Amino acid sequence: MKLTSIQAALLLQKLPGIGDITAKKLVDHCGSAQAVLNENKINLLKIKGIGAFHLQGFDQFERYLPAVIEEEKFLEKEKIVPLLYPSPDYPKALGFCANAPLVLFQKGNVSWKNERILSIVGTRNPTSRGVDFCKQLIEDLAEYNPLIVSGFARGIDIVAHKAALDNGLETVACLGHGLNQIYPTEHKVHVESVCNQGGILTEFWSNSSFEKSNFLKRNRIIAGVAHATLVIESKAKGGSLVTTEHAHHYGRDVFAVPGRVSDMQSAGCLNLIRSDKARMITSAADVAFWMGWESNPKPKAVQKELFISMTEDEELLFNLLETKTSLDALALEAKLPISKVAAILFQLEMKGCVRPLAGKQFERA
Repeated sequence: MKLTSIQAALLLQKLPGIGDITAKKLVDHCGSAQAVLNENKINLLKIKGIGAFHLQGFDQFERYLPAVIEEEKFLEKEKIVPLLYPSPDYPKALGFCANAPLVLFQKGNVSWKNERILSIVGTRNPTSRGVDFCKQLIEDLAEYNPLIVSGFARGIDIVAHKAALDNGLETVACLGHGLNQIYPTEHKVHVESVCNQGGILTEFWSNSSFEKSNFLKRNRIIAGVAHATLVIESKAKGGSLVTTEHAHHYGRDVFAVPGRVSDMQSAGCLNLIRSDKARMITSAADVAFWMGWESNPKPKAVQKELFISMTEDEELLFNLLETKTSLDALALEAKLPISKVAAILFQLEMKGCVRPLAGKQFERA
């Protein structure tokens, strides 16, 4: 049976022994889920980190096809768009994460081409100060036109989504369950507005069991799709802090809003700032400064400096820097590891050819 790209990706997710990291590693090596399933097992076993345990389901994948077909029918019926790694429609920033899922399910009109994606998370029981700060922050950020991502939960999450809608910004709700339901149920009234001005997103199949652990798992998606994560009020322990841990692991910027030292709802934010795991944010201007955002960017005439000796890789990156570009985007365009790109950019900076900007971005000097 010849599988479509969607069927192949869903099937690879379903096979025993294959988790997110292994699936992505196989696809990175072979190019697509279809290529993985068509590849000889002997060749797959040559991939570093891949063993017989991971490929145990390859000889009997037909048994998992009915579930794949059923899920595909659900997607078609509900007009849900599957985003397949590494297609151009897949969230670019998430594609750099080793444990990114092969398939995301999306409903709505969101475009992941926005170069300013900010995740905003926080407590489910915010203070009035926290709510007011969130609303004002997003209103003031509107001039930069960021895409606002959150988890559609009670508290800061839903405040962030609604504030984005009120200010004409795209917003994406990352869910911890399949798109056959909405939790919490009282937020169903916001789904249509969010889908019209952004979208809802999940990695979970329609028949996935509703489990608390899934909400913690989806936090890596909230962190991974964004260029930075901002926390507005969090107790000393909570899901928001799990999201910041993922953001740290992915090398993304983390921001936290300070509060009174006696306020339990600010304990998590204060700990992040105290431990130097987050930059303190008190306004939209702080976010824009650290991210290197300009409300009305002006085109800059750039000319390659003459008589400067460059290696082949240095010249490649310099030529790719036609405009202000992020480290992740450069690595993707150059098809080089991020660590190598960072080292090359440092050499170019020493030669006076490029200069670093806030938010891990670079431009020609």
